[in-house]
Amino acid sequence: MTEKRCYYEVLNVAQTASADDISVAYRKMAIQFHPDKNPGDEAAIDRFKEAAEAFEILSDTEKRSRYDRYGHAGLQGTGQQFHDLNDIFEAFGDMFGGGIFGGGGRGRRPRRGADIETDLTIDLFSAAQGVKKQVTFSRHRRCEDCQGNGAAGGTALESCQYCGGHGQVIQSSGILRMQTTCPSCHGGGSTIREQCESCRGEGYQEDAVTCDVTVPAGIDNQMQIRLSGQGHPSSHGGSPGDLYCLVNVEDHPLFQRQGNHLICRVPITYSQAVLGGTVDIPTLEGPESIEIKSGTRAGDVVKLPRRGMPDPRGRRAGDLHVQLDIDVPKKLSSEQEEMIRKLAEIELSHVTPHRKSFLDTLKGYFVNQDQSP
Repeated sequence: MTEKRCYYEVLNVAQTASADDISVAYRKMAIQFHPDKNPGDEAAIDRFKEAAEAFEILSDTEKRSRYDRYGHAGLQGTGQQFHDLNDIFEAFGDMFGGGIFGGGGRGRRPRRGADIETDLTIDLFSAAQGVKKQVTFSRHRRCEDCQGNGAAGGTALESCQYCGGHGQVIQSSGILRMQTTCPSCHGGGSTIREQCESCRGEGYQEDAVTCDVTVPAGIDNQMQIRLSGQGHPSSHGGSPGDLYCLVNVEDHPLFQRQGNHLICRVPITYSQAVLGGTVDIPTLEGPESIEIKSGTRAGDVVKLPRRGMPDPRGRRAGDLHVQLDIDVPKKLSSEQEEMIRKLAEIELSHVTPHRKSFLDTLKGYFVNQDQSP
C-alpha cells in the first residue's frame, strides 16, 4: 500500500470510539483476516498487518492523541515496526496467539524486552539544523548472581504447574481457540522456588546508560525518535526492546512555530509604514534585510519562502512570515512632537494638546467654575 489509510477507517470505528470499542473492532479484524484462516491470501495478510498497525496506535492514549492532532505525519519515529507476521504475534500475543484457529502450530516465541521512554530537550535552532545529543536513562542489566533467572544461586527453576511449562494457556469457545500468556509464569514456563537476594527474583538490576541520539533537522515538538534495540533486554531470550526519545523543543523569544512555518513579529516606525523603507529581520540563518512597501498597515505580513523549518521527511521547507507592527513611541523629543503636530494640522486631525501639570489643570478647573453664571 503506497498511502496509509485512516486508522479509524481501517478498524471501522468512529474517531470518538472508546478503548474497548477499538479493542473489539481489532479482534474482529484479526479473526477475519488471520493468516491461519486465509492461507496464501496476500490481500488478507496486508489487511491483517494494517489492522495491527492501526490498533497499536489507537490503543495507546498518547500516540492516539498525537495522531488525532497531526495525522500520520505526527507519528514519525513512533510505533511498533511490523516487519513480518512474527512481529505482530510477538507484540499482541496476549490478545491472540499463533494457534488462534488451531491450525498454525506456530509455537511459543520468546518475548521481546520492554521499551524505554525518555525525554530530550533541544532549542529551536538545534531542531532546525539537526543535532547529535546524549541521553542518560535507566536500563535493566542481567543479574550476575543468578545469571538472569531470578533464582538464588544453586537453586533450580521449577516448571510452572499452571501451564505445564508451556508459558501459554489455551482457552476454547466453540470452534475458536484463544492462546494467551500464562498468568502465573508470565510466559516464562517456569517459576522460582527461592528468589535471588541481589535482584529480588527479578533477574535484572538497574544501570544508568548514556546513548547518542541523532535528531533530524525539522523535528517538531512532542515527536519521538526510535532507537531500535536500546530498550530493556528480554528475560526469555528474545530481542531487546526499543528506546523512544520524546523531543521537547523549547519556545523561542522571536519565532513562533506553526508546523514547518515560522512567524516573527517585527516593529517598524510610522514613517517607514507611510513612506516605505528597509528593515533588518532575524532568520534562522542570520539577519536579513527586507523592503517595506509604502502604505504598509499594522498586521501586514511579508512572506519569505523556505526561510522556515526544514521538513524531517525531506519535503519542501516551510516559510518565514514576518508580521509588521507599527511601533508607536511613548516619549517624543520636542522636535519630533512639533513635526507630528504640523502633520496633524495638515490632516485636519484633532489631537490632544500639550500636557499640563495636574496643578495647572486643577487651577484652570476652579477658575472656570468661578466664571460660570
